[in-house]
Amino acid sequence: MAQVKRIRRPVDGVLILDKPKGLTSNAALQKVRWLLNAEKAGHTGSLDPLATGVLPLCFGEATKFSQYLLDADKGYEALVQLGVTTTTGDAEGQVLERRSVSATRDQIQQVLARFVGTIQQIPPMYSALKRDGQPLYKLARAGEVVEREAREVTITQLVLLDYAGDQLRLSVHCSKGTYIRTLAEDIGHALGCGAHVAALCRTQAGPFQLQQSVTLEQLEQLQAAQGAEALDSLLLPVDSGLEHWPQLQLSEHSAYYWLHGQPVWAPDAPKFGMVRVRDHQDRFIGLGEMNDDGRLAPRRLIRSV
Repeated sequence: MAQVKRIRRPVDGVLILDKPKGLTSNAALQKVRWLLNAEKAGHTGSLDPLATGVLPLCFGEATKFSQYLLDADKGYEALVQLGVTTTTGDAEGQVLERRSVSATRDQIQQVLARFVGTIQQIPPMYSALKRDGQPLYKLARAGEVVEREAREVTITQLVLLDYAGDQLRLSVHCSKGTYIRTLAEDIGHALGCGAHVAALCRTQAGPFQLQQSVTLEQLEQLQAAQGAEALDSLLLPVDSGLEHWPQLQLSEHSAYYWLHGQPVWAPDAPKFGMVRVRDHQDRFIGLGEMNDDGRLAPRRLIRSV
């Protein structure tokens, strides 16, 4: 008997998932997409399988704006194990070395202060960055180590929440592209004892907070009880990740031409830069950018308006 293809439905919006430990970001995305029975979906930046926490998932029209969430700052709470280095920089790797830990709280605070601000980080071998088309983690698993260029990242906040025994609990707020595993290793190196990430939770991604998130278990229970459509109530608006951007409302006439790809006059718009655009009915219709001639050019349009 031929297998009947599942007909997926159009779903638009953003869902904030509290990703469980042990699941890849893509596996989590595909699970939620199946529960929603959604046509189109994407996530906004991977979390390691070891990590939990905020994973914004974009559906339908929201996928057009996922790049802007990828570029957003992030927040983490990390449990750092001092005195032990591993092949991967986290608890999933093989132990490379064990050393005694003698750092005092004051010494740790002094070391942490050195990592606040704009710093240089060398990406880990166990990462999704590519070299000649191959992810570095695949090369690492094959025993290869390649030279990686240091990258500039910004740590805006690095707070010691707790220090007990040989473990640190840190709160980190940082720019995109920051590797918490590398940060932990660098802190361990500076303390002279080595370190790795024992546990990691992302508490913030752009404007989204952990308190807004839902678990896979909650989604599964709601879907089993009320069906896929019931999950729509958990979706945030398509532009919910862009609420810090300036906003402009167009008249019905201007919105019509703008949605057909034509720049329109926008005397109330900022003089330059990108803006969120709403129509005369206050519906989000896309992103625009101001031209030098004072007209608002469409950059990303909403199909479903």
